[in-house]
Amino acid sequence: MTDGELPVICSGKGCRAPARWRLVWNNPRIHTPDREKVWTACDEHREPLSHHLAVRSFLRRVEPLD
Repeated sequence: MTDGELPVICSGKGCRAPARWRLVWNNPRIHTPDREKVWTACDEHREPLSHHLAVRSFLRRVEPLD
């Protein structure tokens, strides 16, 4: 983050914590295979958000947010 940039916030419902993870996903029923969507997650919401995507077979990978 540089001066003047806002921190990336977790995608968890109602969460305002800084994100530390990128959850990369794709819904094959509506997205082309090369399309990747990203949710961001704090440490607390990394697992529940990953699980939500994984049980739907949407989760591709989890990466540290750089």
